Amino acid sequence: MTEPADAPVETLSFDAALAELQKTVGELESGGLPLERSIALYERGVVLHERCAALLAEAELTVQQLVQRAGGALEAIDVRPGEARETD
Repeated sequence: MTEPADAPVETLSFDAALAELQKTVGELESGGLPLERSIALYERGVVLHERCAALLAEAELTVQQLVQRAGGALEAIDVRPGEARETD
């Protein structure tokens, strides 16, 4: 399922945000755009980049929070950025 290009960035999945960011960069690189359109695309691109970075940080934190239990089993702990905890 793909989200529309004007969907609120905070609702986009990583894949959707990355795809839109790539499209935005391509459009900017093609050139020939009016200044106002270029600025609007650039601003949206910055927000899309921040969304991708935040989602990647969450994914990295989830991976880092895999805790090894006794016996070698792994347990995934659902933790949000800013809520990281120390592991033994």
